[in-house]
Formats: sequence, structure tokens, C-alpha cells
Amino acid sequence: MNEAALQKLKSLKTFIFDIDGVLTTGNVLVTEEGHMLRSVNIKDGFALQHAVKQGYNIAIISGGNSQGMLHRFQGLGIKEIYLGQKNKMAAFEKVCSDFGVGPDEVAYVGDDMPDYPILKMAGLPVCPADAATDIQEICELVLTVSGGQGCARLLLETAMKLQNTWHNNDTHTW
Repeated sequence: MNEAALQKLKSLKTFIFDIDGVLTTGNVLVTEEGHMLRSVNIKDGFALQHAVKQGYNIAIISGGNSQGMLHRFQGLGIKEIYLGQKNKMAAFEKVCSDFGVGPDEVAYVGDDMPDYPILKMAGLPVCPADAATDIQEICELVLTVSGGQGCARLLLETAMKLQNTWHNNDTHTW
């Protein structure tokens, strides 16, 4: 990771994630009944719930509208979940307002063009290794892993270790 991104990770407390292509591989399995199935990385899930328990602001903003994803992220303790967002910027502004932070105090992780406007505003624009080229070009931090392969885990674990909250023995739940 580049030095500027590491410096920002030492103080950021708010992390917002897209779902498809970030917390999933971006592949969708469509059943004969028309259900769309995605898979998520269990290590991302651990990092997300651990960050919530450590007091970090975690939110999800997605254009997709999967009830399965809603239940998954609610089960991890995430309360700010915005699905079916055609205009992600409105949800981003609401999350910032709800958490009482400015856009410059947020790490946003996105992978494709619907994330572009938010990535341009975020204090730390982040993307997976396999993000669209236009997205990689504007991100300050391009992760070393692809979407669905531990993006949230890598980002949150790095930030929390820099802030000495990853191994906080007072609140271990594992």
C-alpha cells in the first residue's frame, strides 16, 4: 500500500462498501426460477463485524437489491445498508450525515462506474485489484486482491492494525 493511503488509514473510522464486485466476485448465478445468487467471503464478514464491534462506522451502498445480502449484512451488525440505489450519491450523503462525518473522512470501496462520483469525493477512494480501469485510475488505493476475495478484510485489518484496534483484548469475540 502506498504511504499516503497508509497515513489516511491511521485515522479513518468510516468505511463504506459497494457489494457486487467488491464484497462479491461480481458473478451472479441465476437459477431456473430466476433467483440471483451471489457468494460472499467469510473473512470479509469477520472483519466487517469486528470493525462494527470496535466502534467503526460501516455502511453498505449497492445498486443491487438482494434480500439475502440485506440479511447477511444486518447479521454482521451493520445498520446503514442502502440497497437498490440508482443514485448512490444520495445514499453516500445520507450515510455521511448519519455518521456525522465529511466525505473527506470516509474510505469508499467501489469497482465500477456507478461508484465513480463517490470515489471522486471520498477521502480515501479504494478499489479491488480487478476494478474497471477508469476506477483504478482515480483510486488512491488499489487493493492487491480482487472483488469477493477479501477486500474488506484487507482494508479493515490494515486500518485496525494501524490504529491498534484489531487485537483489542477487551472486546474479542472470537
